[in-house]
Amino acid sequence: MLRRLYDWTIDLAEHPRALWVLALVAFIESSVFPIPPDVLMIPMILAAPGRAWLIASVALVSSVLGGLLGYAIGMFFYEGIGQPILAAMGKEAAMAEFNTRFNDFGFWAVLTAGVTPFPYKVITIMSGWTAMPLGTFIATSILARAIRFFAVAALLWAFGAPVRGFIEQRLGLVFSVFVALLIGGFAVVRYL
Repeated sequence: MLRRLYDWTIDLAEHPRALWVLALVAFIESSVFPIPPDVLMIPMILAAPGRAWLIASVALVSSVLGGLLGYAIGMFFYEGIGQPILAAMGKEAAMAEFNTRFNDFGFWAVLTAGVTPFPYKVITIMSGWTAMPLGTFIATSILARAIRFFAVAALLWAFGAPVRGFIEQRLGLVFSVFVALLIGGFAVVRYL
């Protein structure tokens, strides 16, 4: 089954609508979807290394736009539901202090989540929730996602054939490591 999924993804990379699918996945991953766009991006670059920079650019733009959706979710969820509940409980001052502390380190939080396997959607929503300055959020998101997606594109562009051979020979191991990183990212979020 894993081999069929891998072959399907490689075939999808050559499909005329592959970039649109990647754009959709990158967009929704930044606010609600649990699967990172790397799942599509890596096989797409392996299948068409000459399009590595285009693929990374589509992932970058879509991810940042999706991050803006996550920011809006955080902003409107807090204003509409969270703030009245906290005010009724007398916790509004504590929330204001948390918002200030988060925003003091917001640049680093967005940068770290944008580059690492840490779920970026958590930070996009928290950035809106804490009213991080939108300009800071956008600039940091662009920087972080560019580092992540273009580093992947550069590595696969430079070492694509050996990497593809390694992945195809050890598909089970590669998939297991990816799933472990994904679960680890969610575990980190849960216990922070």
